[in-house]
Amino acid sequence: MANITAEQYVAIEWLSQPKKGGKTFEEIAAICGIHVNTLKQWRKDAAFDRELKRAIIRNNSDKLPELVESLADIAIRDGNAAMAKLALQVNDMLTDRVEVDAKNAEGTDLEALKLRIQALKGTADS
Repeated sequence: MANITAEQYVAIEWLSQPKKGGKTFEEIAAICGIHVNTLKQWRKDAAFDRELKRAIIRNNSDKLPELVESLADIAIRDGNAAMAKLALQVNDMLTDRVEVDAKNAEGTDLEALKLRIQALKGTADS
């Protein structure tokens, strides 16, 4: 679905409200003049889903600062490590990274590895 229709925009406005504006899927479908199965099909459409997410963000953007602020409070109060991680990530204080331990393991021929690296560097320069 390339274009969003007027009926879809009406559905999006209802679906993007908290608790669907107090409406059921059946009621929203009736407001749009469609069958509830059509509404369910729209929900599976990528373009409809993208527009719905945009509407949710528009409708809730004024609440985001309070939400972000509450993450740390919840993490501390509940001792919730996942919430603490999320709070740090949101504030760019924690990133996912992979650490590599480069210990000299028994049986590793370091000289052979160094020679192999030099050989690879030589082919890269060619």
